[in-house]
Amino acid sequence: MNKNSETGEHILVCISPSPSNSKVIAAAAKMASAFQATLTAIYVQPINYDALPDEDKVRLQNNIKYAEQIGASVTTVIGDDVPAQIAEYAHISDTTKIVVGRSGAKRQHFWSKTTLTEQIILNAPDVDVYIIPDSIADFKEHKERYFLANQIRPTFRDFIITLLVLASAIGIGLLFTQFGFSESNIITVFILGVLVISVVTVSPLYGALGSLASVLLFNWFFIDPRFSFHTYEAEYSVTFVIMLISSLITGTLANRIKSNARQSAREAFRTKILLDTNQLLQKAEKADDVIRITARQIIMLLNRDVIVFPHGKNDCPEEGLEFTGTHYTGEPISSDKEAKEIAQWAFSNQQIAGFRTDHYSEAKAQYHPICLNDYCYGVIAIQLNRVPLEAFENSIMMSILGECALALENLRNAEEKEKASIMVRNEQLRSNLLRSISHDIRTPLTSISGNASNLLSHYHQLDDETRKQIFSDIYDDSEWLIDLVENLLSISRIENGQMELHLSSEVVSDVIEEALKYVDKNAAEHTIKVQNTDDILLVDIDARLIMQVLINLINNAIKNTPSGSEICIESKQVGTEAVITVRDNGPGIADDVKPHIFEMFYTGQNKVADGRRGVGLGLALCKSIVESHHGKITLVDNEPTGCCFTVGIPMKEVQVDE
Repeated sequence: MNKNSETGEHILVCISPSPSNSKVIAAAAKMASAFQATLTAIYVQPINYDALPDEDKVRLQNNIKYAEQIGASVTTVIGDDVPAQIAEYAHISDTTKIVVGRSGAKRQHFWSKTTLTEQIILNAPDVDVYIIPDSIADFKEHKERYFLANQIRPTFRDFIITLLVLASAIGIGLLFTQFGFSESNIITVFILGVLVISVVTVSPLYGALGSLASVLLFNWFFIDPRFSFHTYEAEYSVTFVIMLISSLITGTLANRIKSNARQSAREAFRTKILLDTNQLLQKAEKADDVIRITARQIIMLLNRDVIVFPHGKNDCPEEGLEFTGTHYTGEPISSDKEAKEIAQWAFSNQQIAGFRTDHYSEAKAQYHPICLNDYCYGVIAIQLNRVPLEAFENSIMMSILGECALALENLRNAEEKEKASIMVRNEQLRSNLLRSISHDIRTPLTSISGNASNLLSHYHQLDDETRKQIFSDIYDDSEWLIDLVENLLSISRIENGQMELHLSSEVVSDVIEEALKYVDKNAAEHTIKVQNTDDILLVDIDARLIMQVLINLINNAIKNTPSGSEICIESKQVGTEAVITVRDNGPGIADDVKPHIFEMFYTGQNKVADGRRGVGLGLALCKSIVESHHGKITLVDNEPTGCCFTVGIPMKEVQVDE
């Protein structure tokens, strides 16, 4: 079956050792095929799995193999709260439908415990639950029997507490007798003792035993004839029965309140740790942060060390990172071959492996894949040291791993969106480049072609002055095209990080003087003034690139100002920077254009006198070059008219002995 759902449907089928469970799995497979949905099979392994009969284990393995054969992804979770863990996994994995087998067990009374299917429906009200006739009564009976055995198992601590409370009740009763208190007061003391036993002890068995012992001890110590279980008055039989019933009811209520309080405390703790995890993961900006936060939260929850195997290259887990209670940063470890092998198996199969599982069960740790939407982000190994987790701890841990997988999925989606955005932006830049170049080089190419054609066809008919003008036009157009190509090559190298700076100590005034030798030939039509400070401004720069910046700024002023305009180039020291200013008194730049003036391919739709328009690379190139020197370039208005470009470059610190 294809695991890639085409409809977004995700069906979760429950696996059990029931003989008829294969029918449930087959029905789920047909449903998944009809809906073209992803099919996942989940088995909630009980804590007392080893105590299950061998025949149940064999049937269970056969049902798991059958689910794998029909194309289902099998997931195993550990715990005794089956409906809660099924519902929780359904929420984490975005399940839309749950398929379960219907048990033959019925509710005997309205106050009795609801059935498994009813609890799943209550825990997952937003998921469609499909019930297939099934019978797991035998398995449920085994589970309840072993659960009851664990609950009533006596402990030495509870036994001592019970003895002390009963002894205290006897002592207080004897004291009341000395003061002439009535027997009803002594009965109240024993009922209070039963209440204390029920609250303090773990097993509810001691509450019932305390109730019976209270009746017997009251009869032995306080009813004539004393120190015997006989009584002279028949009415005491009724008193004993009422006392026993009262003690049992009191103990039962106390145990129920204690259980509710414990459950409330667990839910509060669960909510707090999950809320903290969610808030911390939302702030995480990198996958490493998500892994570190998840490991720390699991350590806080379980007090167990963890090892994380992140997703590496070639769809394999990387070397493990060990997180302990004292080191949350994740220290790289050289994992042994067995640990790496188990992590690789859990990663490839997206199933739990290690201790108390069907794969590598002899391992001391339990390996949980961090998966979402059929993609594995890594494996986390919980160092259990062959001590199983409680169902409550396991449930919270699975929720934390689900939050971790979701956070990693969000980061992955954000990274892919960023890559797609960069590709779109680069494609847009390429489109703008092609559009700008195709539009703006048409004029010089047409001019070169036309002038060359005239020379070829009418060379001897043209006078010397006309031929000289044509040659000059061809030269100007070719120079413009060369500048365009140079700018394109330079800015592409800088943007790709391929431009190497050849730094040397240079005097700013010398760089300005050298740059003026290569400015546009139309500079003769303008008045260019240079104002250098008397101080020597020494900077570490790539002289060729900074000259290109100055040439671009000066040529920009020449091309965008009318003949006769004044262009002033000034250098001075401002703080720790050498500042070069190129000012003109031309028409200036509109306010709505200024924020975009250093953007690539932005021209502001301005044309110069010859009809040619720049492709918007000159100023973008200047900005890139200056910033590669850790400097800054800005544009402000020149007073009263014109533009003022300012280039600031950090000055070199001159040593005393230089």
